[in-house]
Amino acid sequence: MNENVLEVKGLAKKYKSDVYATQDVSFEIKKGEIYALLGPNGAGKTTTIRMIATLLKPTEGDAFVDGFSIVKKPDEIRKRITYLPDEAGAYKAMTGEKYLNFMAQLVAENKEQADSYVEFAKQICGLGERLEDKIGSYSRGMIRKLLLARAIMSRPSLAILDEPTSGLDVLNALEIRRMIKKLAGEGISFLLSSHNMLEIEFVCDRVGIIAKGHILEQGTVSEIKQKHGCDNLEEVFEKVVNGLE
Repeated sequence: MNENVLEVKGLAKKYKSDVYATQDVSFEIKKGEIYALLGPNGAGKTTTIRMIATLLKPTEGDAFVDGFSIVKKPDEIRKRITYLPDEAGAYKAMTGEKYLNFMAQLVAENKEQADSYVEFAKQICGLGERLEDKIGSYSRGMIRKLLLARAIMSRPSLAILDEPTSGLDVLNALEIRRMIKKLAGEGISFLLSSHNMLEIEFVCDRVGIIAKGHILEQGTVSEIKQKHGCDNLEEVFEKVVNGLE
């Protein structure tokens, strides 16, 4: 039995100028694993994520979620993944609870399933009575918790999160990271994109470093720190991206 939830095989995206945004990107994510894709701006992270999320069609290669191809079966992929971009927002005039109910009805097959999604989301976000308040009164941290709960409410095979704690204070960031680790422990797989190296060291099982459209290094944080003789992930990142070795 294949234990990989996601398999990315030679994924590439070429634009009209014949310049590759990504080329020959390959990695896999196991059930309940948290994998981070790291890279400088313009490295190809967002392009790769959007191809996996079926928002962009690859020029070459393929990726598989639960064995389904993003090229041949994009509708099946969308049933199995969730994507939370950094710039995601919520309807400020709605209460938190109404927002969760509204979003659940969009993805659930029936009312019973929608109700179960909402109850799960309420447990995840931990906002309690504040769910009765309008989202416009929420802090950025509260909104991010609500959005993460919305993204996970259907218990997807793979959750794709872009900069999950961007702009949050330390306490809210810690809460989000703990939520992600807890959900991974329950079997949900995660693909993260983040510039926060401390966050990656805390939350991720494995990382891939991408630059100029290619994955240059991947492994556990401890493996790649030892391989490159570095004390922290930031030093590894600098060495790999700048070709200092």
